[in-house]
Amino acid sequence: MTHDVRSALLNAALDAAERGWHVFPLRPGTKRPALHGEASCPGTGPCASGHLKWEQRATTDPERIRAAWSRAPFNVGIACGPSGLVVVDLDMPKDKSSSDAPGGAETFRALCERAGHAVPATYRTRTASGGTHLYFTAPAGARLTNTAGTVGELVDTRAWGGYVVAAGSTTPAGTYEALCGSEALALPGWLLSILRPAPKAPQGPSVAATGQSRRYADVALTNEARNVASAPSGARNAVLLRAARALGRFVAWGDIPRHVVEQALQEAGEAAGLSAAECRSTLRSALNWSIRHNHARGRAA
Repeated sequence: MTHDVRSALLNAALDAAERGWHVFPLRPGTKRPALHGEASCPGTGPCASGHLKWEQRATTDPERIRAAWSRAPFNVGIACGPSGLVVVDLDMPKDKSSSDAPGGAETFRALCERAGHAVPATYRTRTASGGTHLYFTAPAGARLTNTAGTVGELVDTRAWGGYVVAAGSTTPAGTYEALCGSEALALPGWLLSILRPAPKAPQGPSVAATGQSRRYADVALTNEARNVASAPSGARNAVLLRAARALGRFVAWGDIPRHVVEQALQEAGEAAGLSAAECRSTLRSALNWSIRHNHARGRAA
């Protein structure tokens, strides 16, 4: 039986590698990497020139994969960054006693509808906990990183610095299963506009630097309002959301009043074709989120 399990997991790892996805072993029955840590690094083999973490050691080489999975029935981890993937993790509601609580799948579906699109028919898996992983290919040249709650409640993403458990892996909670979609589609533009990091304002304690930051905030407000007003149909709400989150940091830092940002983006959103109610709802939640997540300038992290 153990041999059959090990063979099935080896095949799962090889299948992922054939897609060009870089894999590495996870401890049997878990989601934790099976590779040694830096403290116990032997300094030999792949680590001869220095310790390599799981993201660096993930591979598509069939021989290395066969050698690794010959040792134990490892679960399969996919390193998203090296694989050129952005995986959207749609989680289940934390309060499972309430049937009315929306999960990540419902939130993401609503976001797609507001962007004017159906949920993409991309490669996806069901997680052991009953959630869903949607696999997308990352755009060339974009080095996206992990997010938690940036897109929406119970909607996280994995990219550089993150990994997902591949279909075929099993934990005590259940098995990761491939659902549908033969290949990973390109990351939708409206989603990329939310995930792409906003430019950071220059920081410094001096009065001159503070004045420079306020001028930067004014320029950023003008540019973001212009982007929102000219946003194409289907991406308007996503562009508005990203603009509000980008500008919320300046509100948190005291560089620009909140009502100024709200008025400028409200006018821009309506000019783009969004309803006044849509704009107000998006601006309220996006600014609240951004202000909550941006520390005041000069405060220790």
